[in-house]
Amino acid sequence: MNFLNHQFKALGSICEFKLYLEETEAPRVFAYLEELVLGFQAKYSRYRDDSITAQINQHAGSLTFVEVDEETASLLNYADNLFEQSDGLFDITSGILRRVWDFSSNTLPREEHLASILPKIGWQKVERKNHSIRLPEKGMEIDFGGYVKEYIADVCATHCMNMHINHGLINLGGDVRIIGPHPNGESWKVGIQHPRQPGKAIATIDVPHGAVATSGDYERFMIIGERRYCHILNPHTGKSIRPWYSGLSVVAEHCLIAGSFTTIGLMKSETNKNWIAESGLPWLGVDQEMKLHGELA
Repeated sequence: MNFLNHQFKALGSICEFKLYLEETEAPRVFAYLEELVLGFQAKYSRYRDDSITAQINQHAGSLTFVEVDEETASLLNYADNLFEQSDGLFDITSGILRRVWDFSSNTLPREEHLASILPKIGWQKVERKNHSIRLPEKGMEIDFGGYVKEYIADVCATHCMNMHINHGLINLGGDVRIIGPHPNGESWKVGIQHPRQPGKAIATIDVPHGAVATSGDYERFMIIGERRYCHILNPHTGKSIRPWYSGLSVVAEHCLIAGSFTTIGLMKSETNKNWIAESGLPWLGVDQEMKLHGELA
């Protein structure tokens, strides 16, 4: 077996497969996995008129229930669970806040603009029956972007294992799913992004299998005065959160779990920094003073 690497751009980020496989098999395997990722991108992108996301959003405010397949229904069920576990902080209808937040402008949204958007947010308003969904108010939207990339990483891992690839790492824009350790049994070393020094790791953790996801206040942000406004927005207020952690990483068996608990943990840390510790998952947090916390620290 050879250690081979394949990179491409999708899902708004750099995607990378690091796999141990026969060199003769590599072109077929990498082409298959890339096509798999691009297929999911087409299916769930909010930028494509033919995606299931667009179909659901285009019927907002009408009486039409949009039929979805089993996979999409499962993702909507998971969104429902996240909404409940997070006390409404993880809300896939809150993506429309991007209409009033522009982090490249270095300008805060006006209160009246936020006030006009907030009534269109609220997963509890969404109607679902069997394998169909309806957004009851015109202008409402759903957005799978908060967790679908992690789901895709898990699907790719499953496909690799079905092809008898048992050693490798999948990295979709920083969401990492590990299929198995290196053939000699060594764990993969996963670098944790330094929240204030782009391109530099603040820590490295050893992961033999499972997944690692990281979220932080450094991914998209603007600084006005002495306040950092990050891209993670509270759906109840429409405003940028002020997390206790500047960065938070979670290790779990599946990337979908790691990613969603990372996001919720960061949002919860604004009022309860211990929420992530109480989740029972291995974690590492970086506070605003760049000190490390958690069992992985």
